[in-house]
Amino acid sequence: MGLRDATDVTTAPIAALGLVGGYVAARESGVRPLGGVVLGVAGVYAGRTWLAKAGGPATAGLAAVYLGGFGASHPLAKRIGAWPSVLAVAAVSAAASWAVVDRRR
Repeated sequence: MGLRDATDVTTAPIAALGLVGGYVAARESGVRPLGGVVLGVAGVYAGRTWLAKAGGPATAGLAAVYLGGFGASHPLAKRIGAWPSVLAVAAVSAAASWAVVDRRR
């Protein structure tokens, strides 16, 4: 079993899954670092495709959106609730990933 070639991966769902999955893993397990592991693994997997398809500057920008979404979800959750916050930042990250990398297919 191996990883798919980086240029064959669609990253928008991976970015969304990393943010939503990280939240679910942390919430359901009660182990916050586990959520960070899920977030990190998905980010690295998407990041290799971002780099292969769009280059370093785009990868840095998408990583900032992805990790910034994680950071922004916490204060946003105080305003709109946890689930709406996580879904909102996941949607933004997925949309950015699609716009910069995935639609180029």
